[in-house]
Amino acid sequence: MLFGKRKRIVKRVLIIEDEPLTAFDNEVILRDCGLEVVATHDDFEEALAALDREQIDLILSDVRLRGDRTGIDLAHEARKRGIPLLFITGYPPDNAHELAIGCLLKPYNDRCLRQAMEAIDRHLSGKPGKPPKGLELYPIEPAGPKG
Repeated sequence: MLFGKRKRIVKRVLIIEDEPLTAFDNEVILRDCGLEVVATHDDFEEALAALDREQIDLILSDVRLRGDRTGIDLAHEARKRGIPLLFITGYPPDNAHELAIGCLLKPYNDRCLRQAMEAIDRHLSGKPGKPPKGLELYPIEPAGPKG
């Protein structure tokens, strides 16, 4: 640690959200937290294109997306690529613990999202911590190569 600050694991975030106001709010909050939002999209194909062209440390994804493919499909793809995904949804899939590093339940407020990002960073660092209300973190399992 340098001057009491821990090095962040999560720096670059991809937001996949079909509600424009929620997506915009999340962008603003994450940028205020010092994170880089590499892109914000509302469907699977756009998310896949972003994964192909950007270095991404974390994906925040709703389960329901525009189009035929879902956030569950995206979670499978992210897992193959070794990129952690956090579901942000009101209705997490039953097997969310197999697909994602956690789930933040909607509705949530700004403070909760900020605390969730800190908790996720600690979680990915292997450091224990109490997640905020509405955030469930799952054990981290080995995934495919990151790239």
